[in-house]
Amino acid sequence: MNWSEITVHIPFFGESIFLTIDVFIAWILLIVLVIGAIVYAFRKRKFPVIRDYLYTTNHRKVGTLYMIFGFIFFLRAGLDALFIRLQLALPNNNFMDFQLEKYNETFTSHGTMMIFFAAMPMLIGLMNIAVPLQIGAKDLAFPFLNAVSLWLFVAGGVMFGSAYFLNSSPAIGWTGYAPYSTAVYTPGAATNFYVFGVQISGLGTIFAALNMIVTIVRHRAPGMKLIRMPLFPWASLVTSFLIVIAFTVLAIALYLLMFDRLFGTSFFGGEEGDPVYWQHLFWFFGHPEVYVLALPAFGLFSDIISSFSKKPIFGYPAMVISLALIGFLGFMVWAHHMFTVGLGPMVNTFFAVTTMTIAIPTGIKVFNWIFTMHGGSLKTTTPMLFAIGFIPSFVMGGVTGVMLAVSAADFQLHDTHFVVAHFHYVILASTILGIFAGLYYWYPKITGYQLNETLGKWHFWLFLIGYHMTFLPMHLTGMQGLPRRVYTYGSDEGMTALNFTSTIGASLMGVSIVILVWNIWQTNRQGILVGDDPWDGRTLEWSVASPSPEDTFTPMPFIECTDPFWDAKTKGQKLKTAPNPRPAPIDEHTVLPFLMALAVLVIGFGLIYQSYLTAGIGGVAIFALFIIRSFRDEHTSFHKEGARHE
Repeated sequence: MNWSEITVHIPFFGESIFLTIDVFIAWILLIVLVIGAIVYAFRKRKFPVIRDYLYTTNHRKVGTLYMIFGFIFFLRAGLDALFIRLQLALPNNNFMDFQLEKYNETFTSHGTMMIFFAAMPMLIGLMNIAVPLQIGAKDLAFPFLNAVSLWLFVAGGVMFGSAYFLNSSPAIGWTGYAPYSTAVYTPGAATNFYVFGVQISGLGTIFAALNMIVTIVRHRAPGMKLIRMPLFPWASLVTSFLIVIAFTVLAIALYLLMFDRLFGTSFFGGEEGDPVYWQHLFWFFGHPEVYVLALPAFGLFSDIISSFSKKPIFGYPAMVISLALIGFLGFMVWAHHMFTVGLGPMVNTFFAVTTMTIAIPTGIKVFNWIFTMHGGSLKTTTPMLFAIGFIPSFVMGGVTGVMLAVSAADFQLHDTHFVVAHFHYVILASTILGIFAGLYYWYPKITGYQLNETLGKWHFWLFLIGYHMTFLPMHLTGMQGLPRRVYTYGSDEGMTALNFTSTIGASLMGVSIVILVWNIWQTNRQGILVGDDPWDGRTLEWSVASPSPEDTFTPMPFIECTDPFWDAKTKGQKLKTAPNPRPAPIDEHTVLPFLMALAVLVIGFGLIYQSYLTAGIGGVAIFALFIIRSFRDEHTSFHKEGARHE
C-alpha cells in the first residue's frame, strides 16, 4: 500500500471525512503546537496579556493582531509554495502525494492565503499601527468596528485554513474560475470553504476600509490639511476607496456563486448563465486588488526613503496625484486578464492601451524615489535596504506587465509560468518587501524594541537573492511554454536546470524567513527598550512614546507643514499644540467583536455543510449580540469613569 493512501475516518456534520496521512500528521503537529503554546502561556503568565488583546479595540493592539495572524497565514502559504517548488524541482517528480488534485489544492491554498489572509491583513495591520500616529489621531474613528474587522478576518482565515485539516481543501485556484467552481464540477464542501472563507474575511476588510476613510478625513490633527499628510496615509486613503468598491464587487460575485452552489441557480453555468460573467466580476475586483496590495507599500517606501535620505520626498504633489491616478486607472484595466476569452480586437485594444497608460503614474513615483535619494545623506538601515531593493525589482515586474499588455504576446504567454513570474515580481517586490520594511521601521512603535540590524540585513539579502533566483528563471520556462497549474514536465523539455534553480531560490527565501522569526524572538526575549525616535524620523509617530501608548497626543499637536516633527527638531523647538483639539474616539475593552466573529464562523460552517440548523443558531447568536451592543455605550461609561476621577 502507498503510505499516502492511509486514511482515518471521522464523522463531521453528517459527512464522512477521510484524513490522508499528510493531513493526519498535520493534525498531530497542530495539537502539539497548541499544547506547547498553552504551556508557554502558563509558564510565562501570559494569559492577562492574551485577555487584554482579545478584548482590545486600541488601534496599535488591533494592528499588532492583524500582523500576528497575517504572519501565521503567511508562513502556511509559504510552506505551500515550498511544496510546489519541491514538486517542480525535477521532471516527472513524485514528491509525496502532491500531484493531481493534491497539487491543485496546494496552489489554491497558497494563492488564496497569501492574497486574502496574509499580505492584505498585514498591510491593514501596518495602517492600523501607523496611520493614526502619522495624522495625529488618537485612534481610528470607530474602535469597536475596528476590532470587529480584525476578528472577521481571523474567522475567515480560520475557516479557509481548516479546510485542509478536514481534507476538504478547495482545488479551484485563487481566482475560483467558473464553471469549475460550480457544484456541477466541484461538488461537496471544499469549494464552499473558499466561498465563505473569502466572503467573511472580505466583509471585515470592507469595514476596515470604511473606518480608515472616516479616520483620515475626519480625525486629522488641527492644521493637518490633506496636502500636509505623509504619503503613507495618502496611500492608505486611496487604497481604502479601492477596497470599498472592489471588495463589494467580489462580495457580489461570491454571493452569486453561493446561490449557484447551494440553491441551484445558474448565474455562471447552464443555459442562462455564462462562466465569463465570473471572470468580469472577479477581475473587476482582482486588478484593483493588485493596487490594494501595492499602494500602501508605495506610501510606506516613500516615507522610509525620505526619512533615511534626510530629505523631503521629491515632488510631493506629483506623488499624491500619481497615487490617485493609479487608483482611478486600476478600474479600467481588468479585461487584460481576459485577452484570450474572445472579447474582440476593439475591447482588447482598449484595455491594452489603459494597461500601458497606468505605467505613467507608476513611473513618476519611481523617478521621484530616485530623485529623493539623489544628493541625500543616505543611511542604509534594514528598512532602507528593503526600499532600495524594491525599486529595480518592481520595475522588472512592471516591464513584463507592459509586455503582457500587448494582446498578441499575451495570447502566447497566457497561463504560462511567465505570468506567474510577472505577478510575483509585482506583488513580492511591492507588498512583501513593503511589509518587511514596515515591520523593521515601525517595530519600535509596536513593541518598544528595535530588531537586530545584522540579522535584518541577512534577512534582506537572502530574501532578495532567493526572490530573483526563484522568479527570473520562470520567465524563461514560461516563454518555453511551461503552463502554470500543471504539476510536472518532461525531462526532454530543457527546463530542468531552470526549475531546479527556482527551487533553490525558494529555499533561500524560506531560510530568510527563519532568520526573521529568530530576530523577532531574540529581540523580544532580550527586551532592550529603545527611545521614542530611534530612526531620527520626520513624521508625527516619532514624537510619541515607544511603544505607542493608548492615550496619544495629549496635548494635541498643531500642524503647519508636511514634516512637522522634523521641522520642530531642526529648529530646536517643541511641536506646537492645538488649543481646541477635536473630540477623540473612545477605546473600550469588550469581548463582543470576538463573539460576533465566532457567531459568523458558526453560520459559515453551517452553510458550508448545508446544516441550516447550525447556520440558524449562528444567526440567532449574532442577532442577540447586536441587541446587546445596542444597549452598550462606551461614551457613557467613559464619562462616568472621568467623573469618578474628578
